[in-house]
Amino acid sequence: MTRLMLPASLLLLAACSGGEDKSQPEDSAAISPLQKAERPAPAEPAEPAVDADLPEAAEETPAKPEPKTAGNGKTIPPTIRGRWALKVADCKAKKGTDLTALTIDATNLRFYESHGELSRVRESDANRIVADYKFSGEGVEWDRRMQLDLADGGKTLVRRDSGEGAAAGAMRYTRCAE
Repeated sequence: MTRLMLPASLLLLAACSGGEDKSQPEDSAAISPLQKAERPAPAEPAEPAVDADLPEAAEETPAKPEPKTAGNGKTIPPTIRGRWALKVADCKAKKGTDLTALTIDATNLRFYESHGELSRVRESDANRIVADYKFSGEGVEWDRRMQLDLADGGKTLVRRDSGEGAAAGAMRYTRCAE
């Protein structure tokens, strides 16, 4: 019985070895499992040679940072939201008579006769956003890229439009009291 257990134990030990040891050039069939277990572990791979003429990795120029986005990058920054008007008098006008008023929420620009819905933020930080909007008004739809910048400590909003049909030059809005 002991004669059968020794070969069976060797077979089990061989099965646990994970197969053929390909890192050693010797014929593995001629080496017993116990001899394989006594072999030293393979040497660690050598460190790659460093060329003294090449600059160190720490000296590499860092990549240009991506434009920052406020919040999740999918909304208009909170500091820009609110009610604005080209004419200060329109801040106090009744809704529907406030011809130059602009109301901004997290994803919309609302003008007297049109509405723009945020479709893509291109660049944003707490006081600035450059984004694409899908507009509709008076039965017409169009796309427009706008840049909105805060000035004068948040009292003024400077709007610049780009693309086909965009207004030339910057428009300066005054923040309306809430």
